[in-house]
Amino acid sequence: MGLLMFCSLMTLAASLGFAALLAGGAAAFASSATEEAQKTDAPSEQTFSGMITDSHCGARHDQSSGKRSAECARMCVRNGSKYMLVNGDQKNILEGNENALERLAGQRATVTGTLGGNTIKVTSAVQNK
Repeated sequence: MGLLMFCSLMTLAASLGFAALLAGGAAAFASSATEEAQKTDAPSEQTFSGMITDSHCGARHDQSSGKRSAECARMCVRNGSKYMLVNGDQKNILEGNENALERLAGQRATVTGTLGGNTIKVTSAVQNK
């Protein structure tokens, strides 16, 4: 009776160990497949055109301030607003490459970056000619 109980317990322990090993391998494979899918699903860079302004004023800056639109946009960003690209009804918040955005504030520009929601992560920006 003792030998039968011992053999049964050893078989059960071996089965559980084998099942855990297979489950770990399957989880590692699934994790690897998920990482691969995320790499291929990464958003690609796109090009966007419009006026670089700020999220406070949008396309229309306060004319009574006496500031040009570029000065107004820079001031609003210093006070907490975000740079924004406006093209008709399309409005996108701009993140990154602050130096280029500051230089191009108030001007029509072409921005390259990745779009997520209504935010463009800017990799480059150039003035339209």
